[in-house]
Amino acid sequence: MLVEILPDKETLGLQAASDGANAIRGALADRGECTIVVATGASQFEMLDALVREPGIDWSRVTAFHLDEYVGLPTSHPASFRKYLQDRFVSRIPSLGRFVPVQGDAADLDAELDRLNHLLSGREVHVCFAGIGENCHLAFNDPPADFEVDAPYIVVSLDEACRRQQLGEGWFPSLDAVPERAISMSIRQILSSKHVVLSVPDARKAQAVRAALEGEISPDYPASVLQRHDSCAVYLDPPAASLLSRSGAP
Repeated sequence: MLVEILPDKETLGLQAASDGANAIRGALADRGECTIVVATGASQFEMLDALVREPGIDWSRVTAFHLDEYVGLPTSHPASFRKYLQDRFVSRIPSLGRFVPVQGDAADLDAELDRLNHLLSGREVHVCFAGIGENCHLAFNDPPADFEVDAPYIVVSLDEACRRQQLGEGWFPSLDAVPERAISMSIRQILSSKHVVLSVPDARKAQAVRAALEGEISPDYPASVLQRHDSCAVYLDPPAASLLSRSGAP
């Protein structure tokens, strides 16, 4: 695992985007196509802004999935992750080959899971962009996370710490307004990605960063499972890294 501490969020975003863009270019050169996973939330603002400006990427040969979406939230809601990605990523890359949305407000969630899992099963993901939650969640896999489920996408329950994070980031007017369930990419699916790029700024993530990078691998600290990944790069700013006992790979 590569761990880099950058001086500020902007530099963090630039470095994470550069890393991911290099992996995309490599996949396009080697295979002629590329599949990526993109994340949402406040941690991804700078990275996505830099990624869409990266030169030399033939986006027409790229398929993008996303990590998760709230159950029952329409695309029109300000907190919708589909809206987030449409505004900050998809609309800024008109040549994007395909974007596969997670329809969290689908009338039939089982059918939506079947659709997503059919599209992703057997497909190699070349780059997964993600973050780490304040409760150390990975995607919406809150603790204790299921490390064993094989399905690419699953329905999960959101714990109070996760929901309070969404409230604290300003996405919802009250805790009661934060959905209690989401469709999330599973832990095993994330681990199957060839390369994982984590963007993790802010002091409020410091405890989760320490648990993920220096603690034991445990479902109680879902992001800690990335210690097992052969190609994972973690980009931090100084506040997020403030509780680490050392810099560099754990």
